[in-house]
Amino acid sequence: MSQGTLRADLAALVAGRVPIIVVETRDEAAVMRLVLDTVAGPTARTRLPVFGWTLTGGLQRRDLDVGPPQRHNAQPGDLLQWIHDVTQPGVYVLKDFHPFLDDPVHVRLLKDIALGFEAAPRTVVLVSHRLTVPPELSHLVARFDLAFPSERERREFVERVVMEWQHAHGRAAEVDYHAVDLLVANLAGLTRADVERLARTAVFDDGAIDASDIADVTRAKHDLLGGDGAVTYEYETASLADLGGMDRLKSWLAVRAPAFDGSAPHLQPPKGVLLLGVQGCGKSLASKVAASMLGVPLLRADLGAVRDKYVGESERKLRAALATADVLAPCVLWIDEIEKGIAADSSDDGVSSRLLGTFLTWLAEKDSKVFVVATANNITALPPELVRKGRFDEIFFVDQPSPAVRAPMLGIHAGRRGLVCDEGTLAALAARAEGFSGAEIEQAVVSATYAAHARGETLGPEHVADELAATRPLSVVMAEPIAALRTWASSRTVPAG
Repeated sequence: MSQGTLRADLAALVAGRVPIIVVETRDEAAVMRLVLDTVAGPTARTRLPVFGWTLTGGLQRRDLDVGPPQRHNAQPGDLLQWIHDVTQPGVYVLKDFHPFLDDPVHVRLLKDIALGFEAAPRTVVLVSHRLTVPPELSHLVARFDLAFPSERERREFVERVVMEWQHAHGRAAEVDYHAVDLLVANLAGLTRADVERLARTAVFDDGAIDASDIADVTRAKHDLLGGDGAVTYEYETASLADLGGMDRLKSWLAVRAPAFDGSAPHLQPPKGVLLLGVQGCGKSLASKVAASMLGVPLLRADLGAVRDKYVGESERKLRAALATADVLAPCVLWIDEIEKGIAADSSDDGVSSRLLGTFLTWLAEKDSKVFVVATANNITALPPELVRKGRFDEIFFVDQPSPAVRAPMLGIHAGRRGLVCDEGTLAALAARAEGFSGAEIEQAVVSATYAAHARGETLGPEHVADELAATRPLSVVMAEPIAALRTWASSRTVPAG
């Protein structure tokens, strides 16, 4: 949305005699500039005085330079009483007033100011990062959305910062134009001040814009957005070589990668996949590999963190978490063991079903490049609404690794601990690891390193073989549930391997 459109929208609210305007944003400076341009600038329909207020600075005229602020009006009650008693028209921008809306005196004063608009047209603009309007004022309030800068504006910010660097250093910056496109896309959802600051950091740290800047900007963007811990940024992803097997899943992701890397913008981005399977067989690792293959950051959603004892708060927190993912797009959103977050029980008063509904609605309606990777171990806890056709693009079943996959797995984990084995040795160890999951194979190698150290010996294949022989894998301990899982998945899912 252009600045001209924003000015027109704000001017319409002021001309429409709306007494209280609420703007939820962290970009206070942008709001003040917009108000000044709209009601006190050269194109204003009717020029009005503009005042700004903060708790620390008091009240100050902003459209004219008329001296220091009125510090005697720094306290919220004194400020509102002063506005109430003034008879001349004006616009009052109050920053971070949200903590004071719990006071009934302040609420009553705001209501009196609003109800007295006909006699003295005073417009109060409340600016805060988040603001809950008291019910008594809701019919007197209009919310105004300060739109984030458009793609064109973000690109202009980046280009201007590049030119500033070149003028300051007397030489051309090193610019990868594909990286510029990705940078502009990743700066979406931030205020103008934050866009300019992050663009400046990307250019001025090394005089270049390249692929390395994208991850740095995304991490900084996540930190700026904050949140309540339901969505975290995963700094460590995994490479394709780290994931043994799952060739069908890898091929499926490779075909869809162009929808994320910018090489095929006409392709509709996929919604995501559900990875169902045996514990310890690499579903979480596959989520990290998906982010690496698609070339986007990895976010992790903790559905347990959204649950709240207050009615409606769980759903609000989930919507906020999903909105964070939308703003951070393009990205992979990893939801580990999704069944634990949405499985209903007799004591949750319908919270689980409402969370499921909120998630499914978002999944169906989202148009952002957020690729969801949800993992699940327990099919009995999965609601039918989640696994029906069309919810996810595909449901993959992740089974225990085959002998052909177990051998390179053993080679990877042993090699990380200084043990290099030939193909014959790996094949023999893989045969001993029949029924082992990837996690159990890794743990066997880890245990072998401890055993070798305890004996004062160098780690060798025999130590790994001893640990494999001493371990009863989950496929033996939980044979019946795993067999039931395979039977269920055989006609409902696609094998990942």
